[in-house]
Amino acid sequence: MTAVADIWVVDDDEAIRFVLQRALRRRGFTVDCFENVQTVRQALETSHPRALLTDIRLPDADGLSVVDTLVRLSIDIPVIAMTAYSDLDQAVSAFQKGVFEYLPKPFDLDQVISVVERAISVEKPVRQESEEEGGSLLGESQAMQEVFRTIGRLSRSDISVLITGETGSGKEVVAGVLHQHSPRVDGPFVAINTAAIPAELLESELFGHEKGSFTGAHSRRVGRFEEAAGGTLFLDEIGDMPLALQTRLLRVLAEGDYYRVGGRDLLQADARVIAATHQNLEEKVRAGSFREDLYHRLNVIHIALPPLRERTEDIPILARRFLVRVAAELGLEEKRLRPETIKILESYPWPGNVRQLLNLCRQLCVMSPGDQIFPEDLPADMFSRVDAREGQASWSESLRQWARTELSSGNTDLFGRAQTELERVLIECALDQTGGQRQKAAELLGLGRNTLTRKLQKFDNERNEEDPYLDQAAGGT
Repeated sequence: MTAVADIWVVDDDEAIRFVLQRALRRRGFTVDCFENVQTVRQALETSHPRALLTDIRLPDADGLSVVDTLVRLSIDIPVIAMTAYSDLDQAVSAFQKGVFEYLPKPFDLDQVISVVERAISVEKPVRQESEEEGGSLLGESQAMQEVFRTIGRLSRSDISVLITGETGSGKEVVAGVLHQHSPRVDGPFVAINTAAIPAELLESELFGHEKGSFTGAHSRRVGRFEEAAGGTLFLDEIGDMPLALQTRLLRVLAEGDYYRVGGRDLLQADARVIAATHQNLEEKVRAGSFREDLYHRLNVIHIALPPLRERTEDIPILARRFLVRVAAELGLEEKRLRPETIKILESYPWPGNVRQLLNLCRQLCVMSPGDQIFPEDLPADMFSRVDAREGQASWSESLRQWARTELSSGNTDLFGRAQTELERVLIECALDQTGGQRQKAAELLGLGRNTLTRKLQKFDNERNEEDPYLDQAAGGT
């Protein structure tokens, strides 16, 4: 009887099957490969491996349906899912079904080997199947794929999470999705921006107060911790919380109880805490403006959201979704982005991140005259920012083309000639900017005045002709 292979690989791409099979065999595993779900289901009727790697998008069925077959046959082996078309719902669904790991393609072979070795060396986690509503996070970038995977891993946990990222990057959206895909989904999601509430009122906002506890407290008030009982409390901009209140929050997280302001009854906290900030909390800890023990309590799991400019491949996806959403909200016809418009959006630096893109889509949906959005429909300031970036890119490209031409022609001393020309251009521009004043030009360039003078004399000697900027600089100071 033929021995059953250690690892089964299910993928309709022959090249991927070949690469995985060769890599796994080099690590001492025996490997069998399958092209579709039907063939692996048939094989599972009579035997099973120690671990199974499966693509999600297969020609005859969803690769995750193999998990259902394993459950039906009472086969308890780790399943590692692979896909090149990942989104949040798919990642969460994979982990909810009980997959051991979720690998977005393209993957690193060493990573695959490490995951396989880890999968067959630990006990299989208990499966839990559930129907989850689709999340609102989108993205194909590697950074967002990692966010999806983290949310998926946390879908059966109510552990504390710290979300960091620039303003407008979507931290509250991530917090809402974490709540939506958690055991507390049936409870409330309560959000509070700690930076938007005066310090003297924030304590009452969080913990509530008793009647007469301070001037203006005409009745008992329930705090956000009570409102979030059984659900999730999202503390946005936690880095702005006053130190005194940080101490009270730490007690709640550590002991699980608290008092209302002016109260004597000890209340039990039953809310998962998710915090977010655009600040560097480690730096604030070193500066003494944020408690280190509170930082560690909040930072059990860390999700770092990338700025939009670092995931430009997600911009067209987000923009199209926002345009559809805004059109539905306002009862307007849907707008479509022209390819040349998308190119400009991808080149823009997006200082306001996803929030800025959403606001732009609202503006375009209302103001664009036709059903297609052309570059001229975009705000004028976007062009100036994009032109500046493209100018820098074109300079680099010109240098690259010059270097290639020189090298292909057999010329030498490229570095010396390029450096000389670079210095010449920078000095000429600086002198032009300062009206020929050498001292100010040297300061702009980060040079000493004597160094600038020597370089100007060198240029003059090399060209054997009068440098017009020397005339301008003659009376400079």
